[in-house]
Amino acid sequence: MLTVIAATQNKHKLTELRSIMEKFGMEVISQAEAGLGDIDVVEDGDTFEANSFKKANEIMKLSGKIAVADDSGLAVDYLGGAPGVYSARYAGEHKSDLDNNNKLLAELDGIENRRASFVSVVTMVYPDGKVLAARGECPGKIIHAPRGDGGFGYDPLFVPDGFEKTFAEITAEEKNTVSHRAKALEKLEEMLNK
Repeated sequence: MLTVIAATQNKHKLTELRSIMEKFGMEVISQAEAGLGDIDVVEDGDTFEANSFKKANEIMKLSGKIAVADDSGLAVDYLGGAPGVYSARYAGEHKSDLDNNNKLLAELDGIENRRASFVSVVTMVYPDGKVLAARGECPGKIIHAPRGDGGFGYDPLFVPDGFEKTFAEITAEEKNTVSHRAKALEKLEEMLNK
C-alpha cells in the first residue's frame, strides 16, 4: 500500500482524503503522524493549482516522502468565481465558517442566479520530482438559508446537481462519491494507474 502525507491541518479534509484514497489502495497519514508537527503552508497563489502544488511540494521537501495536497473552494457564478481561492477566509482572516456563510448569503441576497461549483485541485508530489495534479468540480446551487449539521465550510448552503439535500444533509459516504474532491481524486487514481 502506497503511503502519502496529507499536506493539510484541516481535519475535515484529512478525513475525506483518507476515506476516498483508501479505496484506491493508498494510506494517507497526517503531518503529525509523519513527525512534521503543525506546519501551515501559506496559501498565497492565485489559483487552486498553485496553492495545491505549493502545499504538497513543501511537505514533500520537509519529509522526503510523497505528499498530497488539496486546495479547494466555492466558485459562485454571480460573483465571477468568488470566493474561489479565498473561500476559507472570505469574511476575513481567522473568521469562522458561519461568518463566511453569512457573507455569501448577504452578497446573494435578492439574486436569482445562485449557480455555483465546488472546485478541488489535488496535487501529489514525489521526491524524484514527479508531479500529478487533477481538478474536480461539483456543480450545484446556493440555497437561501443553511441546512444540515454535517460537512464543513459552505456545505450547509450547497445543493449539488441531482440532489435535493445540501452537502451538510447527505451522509459522508454519499458526499465522497459526488464531491469535487472525490472527482479530483478519481482523476488522480486514473493517472496513477496509467
